[in-house]
Amino acid sequence: VQLVESGGGLVQPGGSLRLSCVASGFMFGSYYMSWVRQAPGKGLEWVSHINSGGSANYADSVKGRFTISRDNAKNTLYLQMNRLKPEDTALYYCVRGPRGIGPLRGQGTQVTVSS
Repeated sequence: VQLVESGGGLVQPGGSLRLSCVASGFMFGSYYMSWVRQAPGKGLEWVSHINSGGSANYADSVKGRFTISRDNAKNTLYLQMNRLKPEDTALYYCVRGPRGIGPLRGQGTQVTVSS
């Protein structure tokens, strides 16, 4: 049972990145899935979640800029991040469960927004 994130990197302000999270070992399509992030020196912040049917919610800080989606056939969760800001710099994790709450979390992928 694991979650593996990828897609992070260094991007300039205003740029875009697409994160992926591949799930294995459980019935991915049956679960809420979330993205959370942790900026340097700060606690975990919930970013977004999506239910098994594709309905999503977002933190106010990313609403209108980020889009969460899932491909249940590929056991993959995505986070499309547009109009990135320096304050989006963080380690991004996918989590099995709503609101970023759950015992299963990936190892994270680093997103750095800087000119």
